[in-house]
Amino acid sequence: MAIGLAVLPIDASPFLGGMESLAMAAVTPKFSVVRGQIERGKTLAAALSGVISDREIHDLVETARPSYDLKDVRPGQPFRVSLSEDGKLRTFAYAIDELRTLRVSKRVDGLHRDIASRQYEVRQGTASGVIQSSLFETIDAIGERDELAVELSEIFAWDIDFNTAIQRGDTFRVAVEKLYLDGELRRYGRVLAAEFVNSGRTLSAVRFEGRDGTAAYYEPSGEPLKKAFLKSPLRFTRISSSFSGGRRHPVLHVTRAHNGTDLAAGQGTPVRAIGHGTVITASFQGGYGKLVAVRHANGYTSYYGHLSKILVRAGARVSQSELVGLVGATGLATGPHLHYGIMRNGAWADPMRIQSPPAEPLRAEDRPAFLEVAQRSLARLPSQALTLRAANDTRR
Repeated sequence: MAIGLAVLPIDASPFLGGMESLAMAAVTPKFSVVRGQIERGKTLAAALSGVISDREIHDLVETARPSYDLKDVRPGQPFRVSLSEDGKLRTFAYAIDELRTLRVSKRVDGLHRDIASRQYEVRQGTASGVIQSSLFETIDAIGERDELAVELSEIFAWDIDFNTAIQRGDTFRVAVEKLYLDGELRRYGRVLAAEFVNSGRTLSAVRFEGRDGTAAYYEPSGEPLKKAFLKSPLRFTRISSSFSGGRRHPVLHVTRAHNGTDLAAGQGTPVRAIGHGTVITASFQGGYGKLVAVRHANGYTSYYGHLSKILVRAGARVSQSELVGLVGATGLATGPHLHYGIMRNGAWADPMRIQSPPAEPLRAEDRPAFLEVAQRSLARLPSQALTLRAANDTRR
């Protein structure tokens, strides 16, 4: 049975007044309402078992199928069933998501379905802050949600390593769409423009959708922010051991080269490919444990070691940011972390110092439209003076 299942009997007659109510009481039907939500691992049939008959469940599913397959119900989603006085199905409603509700109702000629839809109220919003400890903590301190921190880290992922490069006193400004339902902020929409000042270096981003319908972020000059490689295969973490020509191995207790960077992260943390490429290794490799290696263009190969689980196979093509595995402690590891290495033209390189090759530039025919969008979007950013004043107060 569904979680929180409640049966509410409803009788319309008490709400009618005078002698008329006495006359109508005899013909006003009584009905009840059952409310619940789908349990994890349960089907709709299991949720409605004992509420309506198996035959009614079958007819309900078949009626809804052309609009929505009720085999795809998701855990936690609410539903409502109203029953006639004799316990037969009158209406059924299921929240497909927060914008769509499937409704099935019984009429004289049988069951009918429809999907009721509503739209977010889109409001133009802004946010700005000064980093005290981390981007997440600052976002929370100014009353925004974690999702905005994730959006900013994704936009600037090619220029800022949010694991290691964020400094106290760094600032950010952002113009973003905020999506509301019933007066409540439900999620963020498009980030229209953003600025991040990291260690005195100012990075700006403008969202632009080209004629081909592809959206990307660009510098105000039109240079793409996206590059061939991400700064890090993990979204948020810290360096636990750096690239070194000589490091004492924590398990073997011998000094030898450490041809990569160890990134501390919890067991099961998703690991992303830093760029497009072909998987050349996806197996257990001695001290590296479960290892994925990806060959990229221009002589680069990236390595992801000590994984708890490999999510790709050798020979597969992967895209930038595609998950290749999960953080673990396989092989010679004292605890969960990612060994991240890069080789260029057969020689090991420090992954934290790699200068990523550029991505595709803005197309010439899109440039006039981009410059117009950039001017409009950057004007939406909150005042730089206020942000800098807050930054100065922070440094005192």
